[in-house]
Amino acid sequence: MFHDRFEAGLLLAEALGSCASDACLLAIPRGGIEVGHAMSLHLKRPLDVIIPRKIVLPENPELAVGAMTLDGSIELNHELVARLGLTESDIEELVRPVRAEIGRRLRLYRGEQPGPRLEGREVILIDDGLATGYTMMAAIKSVSREHPRRLVVAVPVSPASTCEHLRSMVDEVVVLHQAHESCFAVSAFYTNFRDLPDEELVGILHDRTLPSQKSAQSKA
Repeated sequence: MFHDRFEAGLLLAEALGSCASDACLLAIPRGGIEVGHAMSLHLKRPLDVIIPRKIVLPENPELAVGAMTLDGSIELNHELVARLGLTESDIEELVRPVRAEIGRRLRLYRGEQPGPRLEGREVILIDDGLATGYTMMAAIKSVSREHPRRLVVAVPVSPASTCEHLRSMVDEVVVLHQAHESCFAVSAFYTNFRDLPDEELVGILHDRTLPSQKSAQSKA
């Protein structure tokens, strides 16, 4: 059990040990930013964002049929799509608001700044936890197209089955706790799992508070 995402990020950075001098940390908003912030301070590497979003049904926003990232790449749960009888037209209707939200978040978190160059670098993808893994899969496929030298997924918690699948897609998966529970929820592994508003997350992306000070603040 983690106190909060910042504590989980510090523990994850310690488990990672070290990273290359050119390593690029890419956090998935929202929760991944808090985890990535702690890792950024501990590893002394800058933090940026990658913005995949789940593709969900309006009537059931907890049920993800896939995910999309900022370059337009889509990772679908084809078994679920077939079971629901969704057509290409249905998928496009579901994707349209996701594409708009990705654009909004990209402008919010990165502004007019271009994204980091990833070719030939070590890239570490960060989130506060995985469930089905489709959001992370979309991020992996997007980054892989830029030909990084090494690609790592780092998360505090994940189902063991999701970890196993992701290991076939990247060079390394670093996870603090692999869960075997039949009913899995990332939030169950945190005492404080509150979602921060966008303005606080933007501030965190530019924060350079020392890890010891930040950890003390988070536990106050």
